[in-house]
Amino acid sequence: MKSLEKKTINNYLLRNNKKFPQKNFLYCPHLNKSTTYSDFLKKTQSISYFLTKFKKQKKGSKICALLDNSLFSVELMIGTMISGLTYVPLNLLSGEDQLKYVVEHCDTNLIFTNYEHLNLAKKIIKGTKRKVEIIITDQKIFLKNLYNFKKLTRNNVKENTDALLMYTSGTTGKPKGVLLTHKNLICGGLNVMISHNLKFKDKALCVLPTYHINGLIVTIIGPLVSAGSVVVCKKFSVTNFWSYIEKYKCTWFSVVPTIISALINKYNVSFKRYNLKSLKFGRSASSALPPDVHKNFEKKFRISIIETMGLTETCAPILSNPINPKKRKYGSPGKPYGNYVKIFDVNYKELKPNIIGQISVKGSNVMTKYYKNPIETKKSFFKKWFLTGDLGFKDKDGFVFVKGRIKELIIKGGENISPIEIDEVLYKNEHVLDAACFPVKCKHYGEDIEAAVVLKNKKINENQLIKFCKKFLPKFKVPKKIHILKELPKGSSGKIQRLKIGSII
Repeated sequence: MKSLEKKTINNYLLRNNKKFPQKNFLYCPHLNKSTTYSDFLKKTQSISYFLTKFKKQKKGSKICALLDNSLFSVELMIGTMISGLTYVPLNLLSGEDQLKYVVEHCDTNLIFTNYEHLNLAKKIIKGTKRKVEIIITDQKIFLKNLYNFKKLTRNNVKENTDALLMYTSGTTGKPKGVLLTHKNLICGGLNVMISHNLKFKDKALCVLPTYHINGLIVTIIGPLVSAGSVVVCKKFSVTNFWSYIEKYKCTWFSVVPTIISALINKYNVSFKRYNLKSLKFGRSASSALPPDVHKNFEKKFRISIIETMGLTETCAPILSNPINPKKRKYGSPGKPYGNYVKIFDVNYKELKPNIIGQISVKGSNVMTKYYKNPIETKKSFFKKWFLTGDLGFKDKDGFVFVKGRIKELIIKGGENISPIEIDEVLYKNEHVLDAACFPVKCKHYGEDIEAAVVLKNKKINENQLIKFCKKFLPKFKVPKKIHILKELPKGSSGKIQRLKIGSII
């Protein structure tokens, strides 16, 4: 693998086709179809010819996709990248205003979508300053003609060629376009492979959307660089999750904490009927996994969960717990793999163990820049270190513990309070499914603490929850009010959007 460490997506496609042409790379439960590495290479090359020769797209052109996970969405993504073009996945949960901004900002003139999302596509291109063509992908004639392109295109794709432009959620303003090169993507995939010891026999279950960095890098590019396989689900379903693992003999999966909570909530004795002998581990990322939820899942399902941490700007993983369960630490997303992580103080000096500061990362997986945003790019780096905006500390063993986002810190009476600490207490309660605390304005303290929860049942009320918190928290950290809601606002990855809660209660 060392000789391929700094190559392009193209190199890995050709390598896998040469070594494992008849091996299945992608499986689609929805269509009950699979695609070999040989077929995948041919289809992506057909897409490349269509884009560059038929649609006259030039190197660096942005190709948008308004699609759910599917065989075609993966083919389109890779076909775009091997052409020297830049793939722009549009977040289906972003809302019209943000999608309009992204389409305008990224300078695209092509959007691939299907009949399911066609009306949304039409709405978001309305009023754009340039002509944007919509290509409907689920027309049989279109696909038949598309895959008939047999000619190969010679694309001058190098390590530093832009491959992916992915926009952050923009919960506190306009979304930022994270520009990632082939080298970034390959290094992100290699970090997944190395940290989880993935081999060509491994098969991932992909239930997270590939318009999110976790789903795209971890469960598509990770298997690609390790010559593994992927079961590509349209979306997460509690009903089908375990049956797909059994049917396709998946060896691992990647999810987020809210999915883990959902699986726990739907657990019953019938789970034991599934044959899951193939499954080696699951992984969790995108937000902190509360230790009590983590332990509860492993106790109920007897399945090992590896907690990790990553960002869009770092091509997903920067931290991971070890493969060996005995060496992991609950409450920590682990140690660095394939990149360097330091904890900085406000003057960018590295802090000693157990002192909280800003988590910062350096490595070949880190983005080149924010697209058309030099000010934010400059603010986000100290020398070559990317400043994540996350607070945390390293312990004496090098494990990182995350204490929350800098922007999410609650400052009560001059005291900095990590919201994660309070969330973790609420998750200790057996009746709580989802939880998040947040700041509210207060004349006396400046800010005070409230929380919102989703319950598994109605066997507990607000006063009982506050009383429960008092058992584990000092008085000044106990939420003054706990709102019981039907659901909490979540992003496309399933991550709870803490800063939006105050506006919906």
